[in-house]
Amino acid sequence: MSTAVSELVIRDVTPEIWTFSRPFKRAGFLPWGGRSTAIKLSTGDVWVLASTPLTDDTSSALNNLGPVKWIVAGDAEHHMFLGEYKKAYPDAKLVVVDSLLQRKQDEGLEVAGAYGADPEGTEYGYEAEIKALYFSGFANKDVAFYHIASKTLVVADLLFNLPGTEQYSKSKQSSKVPLVGKIDPFGGLEKRMLWALGKDKDAMRRDARTVSEWDIQRIIMCHGDVIEENAGKAWKAAYSKYLT
Repeated sequence: MSTAVSELVIRDVTPEIWTFSRPFKRAGFLPWGGRSTAIKLSTGDVWVLASTPLTDDTSSALNNLGPVKWIVAGDAEHHMFLGEYKKAYPDAKLVVVDSLLQRKQDEGLEVAGAYGADPEGTEYGYEAEIKALYFSGFANKDVAFYHIASKTLVVADLLFNLPGTEQYSKSKQSSKVPLVGKIDPFGGLEKRMLWALGKDKDAMRRDARTVSEWDIQRIIMCHGDVIEENAGKAWKAAYSKYLT
């Protein structure tokens, strides 16, 4: 387990949802920021999208929230710390995406399931409270998760909202994205990025439309500030090329 990170920001977004935000530089210089998200289900069990190190502070907060029963990878890219979480919570089910399945098994991790590898419609135990939609046409093979009770969408790389001011709020580093300043759902740059990352346009149109029909009041992404106003509009704006 990693030691406490002084730049880590732990926040209870709602009574059921906690975020763990920290600085992270993509390619060593782009201030993307990083975030894990934990959701406490009505049963008391905890679901975690694990994308940041399992620091002592993170572990303490999770343990106070409840027993961790699921550890999920948001996509093929956010997997570096899954082993830390699985080691700390050996009884939790680890759920990944198809392209990570063999890799994590080779690392000696017990994998309970993989989106894209398991038959469509396979459930892992949290679906009554957290919907999941696998974006097979997206380059990073992301999964969109939707917490029904709070109407919160949780994603990895399906949406960006940079700069990540919260993620850099305890850091002396700047959160401003070099040259462009920001990358957000209403801007043209993000729309072009998401279009380029869509490798199967028909599948992307189908899945983007499905998510657009959900009643989204909040979006928590791995990179950038949480969207807590006009969240549904933000999704539709970012995916407008697929929705027209």
